Amino acid sequence: MKPPPFSYHDPRTVADAVGLLTSLDNAKLLAGGQSLMPMLNMRYVLPDHVIDLNRVEGLSYITPRDGVLEIGAMTRQRDIEFSGAVAERCPLMAEAIRQVGHRQTRNRGTLGGSLCHLDPAAELVSIAAALDAKVTVAGKSGTREIDFAAFPVAYMTPAIEPGELLTAATFPCWPRGHGYAFVEFARRHGDFAIVSAAVLIEEDKSGKITRASVTLGGMGPAPVRAAAVERTLIGETIEEKRLREICESLRKLDAIDDIHAPASYRQQLATVLPRRALLKAHERIAQGARA
Repeated sequence: MKPPPFSYHDPRTVADAVGLLTSLDNAKLLAGGQSLMPMLNMRYVLPDHVIDLNRVEGLSYITPRDGVLEIGAMTRQRDIEFSGAVAERCPLMAEAIRQVGHRQTRNRGTLGGSLCHLDPAAELVSIAAALDAKVTVAGKSGTREIDFAAFPVAYMTPAIEPGELLTAATFPCWPRGHGYAFVEFARRHGDFAIVSAAVLIEEDKSGKITRASVTLGGMGPAPVRAAAVERTLIGETIEEKRLREICESLRKLDAIDDIHAPASYRQQLATVLPRRALLKAHERIAQGARA
């Protein structure tokens, strides 16, 4: 298949890109192209205009500051994968990014493209949910921040108004010594996960959990924060039998039923993957204490 005919635009500033978005009808933004180009070729999307963001200034960076990591929307996934700042301050993201597609995909794919495409099984989408990220969007009236929890408004539909584009995302960093793990089940390496689990925990000196974040990807139209499980984990010590009991409640989550897996299979994975991730996160805390 070949893409449908469209007009190509090559802005160099955010203001120019916003101007094009607000003045052109039926326009699509091109970031890394790892999702848009196949959709164009298969005629899933039929834009009249494509606005290329690849030469827009100031959208590719990784900046640590004040307990957070700010990452520009056009930052390549490959740059995130090899960033020392990401590995040190946000190891959960560093672990998850290595499971995004293949090397060729990560060479071109961008943070902003993944977040805006908003596939519920995408690794970076789950990481943003797990870390309570904020996204920054720019439009004709200036910039605004959106809590990532409010960013998905429907299946693969972000809370971006017409004429706006995502410019950056800010990820809060957990303190040193926390436990983390990203575990996913996919049919083949490089596929989107059928279900994924992103876990972060902190423990006190006696091994009791004092803070927890548990996120499931691939279950529905957006990643699911397992808030009830997070609350239950507080005060618990990591023990496999008890984790089985706690994670069993996740079987009750709503799950999609599609050609990749029935809902019941996803619900089974939802009880297994968080338990594995919690055990792995706890072991990392123990390893750090022994180091």
